[in-house]
Amino acid sequence: MKLVRYGNPGKEKPGLIDAEGKLRDLSAVVKDIGPDQLGDAALAKLRKIKTDKLPLVRGSPRMGCPVNGVSKFIAIGLNYADHAAESGAAIPKEPIVFMKAISCIQGPNDPVMLPKGSVKSDWEVELGIVIGTRARYVSQKSALDFVAGYCTINDVSEREFQIERGPQWDKGKGCDTFGPIGPWLVTRDEVPNVQKLGMWLDLNGKRAQTGSTKTMIFSAAKIVSYVSQFMTLVPGDIITTGTPPGVGMGMKPPLFLKKGDVMTLGIEGLGEQRQVVVPFKL
Repeated sequence: MKLVRYGNPGKEKPGLIDAEGKLRDLSAVVKDIGPDQLGDAALAKLRKIKTDKLPLVRGSPRMGCPVNGVSKFIAIGLNYADHAAESGAAIPKEPIVFMKAISCIQGPNDPVMLPKGSVKSDWEVELGIVIGTRARYVSQKSALDFVAGYCTINDVSEREFQIERGPQWDKGKGCDTFGPIGPWLVTRDEVPNVQKLGMWLDLNGKRAQTGSTKTMIFSAAKIVSYVSQFMTLVPGDIITTGTPPGVGMGMKPPLFLKKGDVMTLGIEGLGEQRQVVVPFKL
């Protein structure tokens, strides 16, 4: 299934994308797409619904983050060897874990706002993992059983804040609007091999990133297992898993986001995003 939340910010309704790519309303079936709807039993009930009987949503409404009630937005850094190389960093021996503020989460096509004083804001197309079942000290072999599904994420990053102003990556990663997620949550049964998904990002119509999840240093299963050793993962938690090469920081000379830039990005089977860059505004 492709589960969505659509409508104005703060007033999103639950929905799904049917086999023909049409948006159907799920409001009469579930109140929202959140932690209570992400477990295997809840998803199994949704799969039994006859989608052609659900109300068809007309037009092209705004898409919100496909998951409500996210308690943790966890990120993995330098998880592609070629991205580590363009960043001038060594390949990590263990996953690098940091946090993105949940206040940065937004819809996949909402504008990205440059933070006040930003001079080095950058882009990163990434695979997102959505947790469906409480996970604590889970094995790598069983880790994906705890996953509800996957999504596309743009891990927008302010490099000066991240790298040049102390060792804490978080402050360059959690600025308002720096977490576009969606458009869909694709349940894991529709992703037969999460380590074989093409991914891309264009800046102003020019290809910047081309990659595949097959080149991740640490697989999705390894990441879920690893993170579960240090914190309990609960339904609705999202893990963004690193980016392939082609970020602005790695270009020669470096290239960073400015007002009016347009980012378009996507992952095979997980949908596409589009964001216009806007200036800071309180």
